Amino acid sequence: MKRGNVDLYTNAMVREVTTDGDGLATGVVYVNTLDMQEYHILGRTVVLGASACETARLLLNSKSNWYPDGLANGSGLIGRYLHDSTGAGRSAIVPALIDRDRYNEDGARGIHVYSPWWLDNSQLDFPRGYHLEFGGGMGMPLYGVGFGMDSMRQHITDEFGNPSKNGGYGTGLKKDIYKLYGSTIGVVGRGESIPQYSNYCEIDPDTVDKYGIPVLRFHYQWTEHELKQARHMQETFEELLTSLGGIPLGEKPGADSQYGLEAPGRIIHEVGTTRMGDDPGSSVLNKYAQAHECKNLFVVDAGQFVSQADKNPTWTIMALSWRTSDYILDQMKQGNL
Repeated sequence: MKRGNVDLYTNAMVREVTTDGDGLATGVVYVNTLDMQEYHILGRTVVLGASACETARLLLNSKSNWYPDGLANGSGLIGRYLHDSTGAGRSAIVPALIDRDRYNEDGARGIHVYSPWWLDNSQLDFPRGYHLEFGGGMGMPLYGVGFGMDSMRQHITDEFGNPSKNGGYGTGLKKDIYKLYGSTIGVVGRGESIPQYSNYCEIDPDTVDKYGIPVLRFHYQWTEHELKQARHMQETFEELLTSLGGIPLGEKPGADSQYGLEAPGRIIHEVGTTRMGDDPGSSVLNKYAQAHECKNLFVVDAGQFVSQADKNPTWTIMALSWRTSDYILDQMKQGNL
């Protein structure tokens, strides 16, 4: 930017990627969120990094005579194989930690404690795996501290082993909250789901956003693989929490609640809507994140992922973006872009 080689457009909600008569990308049309007017920016190469779902939305909204089903969507796979990491959790109170000494626990704590997958899937009834993240400690109390005291007070006992009475106000309530501070721990699982063609996003034909741009609607169901994984998570949580002397809080999630699985999208690791591959019939992008059908169009977000492990996808997005950037420079120098 200091060299004058970059123009930065802010407050710009892109509506579609434009193309020419040869099917090449020519730029983008965007709505200025301040004056609500449309503008067209021309570009020699178009690179999308809007996130898996938003990039799919842009491409599906970019229809033309050359691309009647959406830009670079000859395979019909844009929006397909959408998947997110699985997630479930459980918490417990540890009586041995009630009314414990206070000291500064600031620093690396909580979910910085991490346990990778440790089991052999050949001995289990589901593929792939999950990792564990642990939380707890005496961090700064958040809004809502003290809620649920009607159920938590049973764990505060006097010298005779009698639990505290429910209810209470003022000094008594503060005293009980103080005793419980730092005595709960939590463990969550983040796992790998299996990509499914039947899990996808598409353009909603009846709904637009405030800028007049058609929005997405989603079709997503966890399969038996994710449900069995979540059941295993809950069994692991309970074993860990009780083994260390904890008392699990609430009822153990069962089949009726999908074993506590968070809703798809809740873990925000969405990937797979513009998957890469060598075969244009079964993928949208090649290994350089270049659209098979439109050589000057690239996608550098998680849409290109064919699968996604239990980890956050950000580092992989960055690595692939770097590789794509090097490839674009090389192709421009050769005159191919």
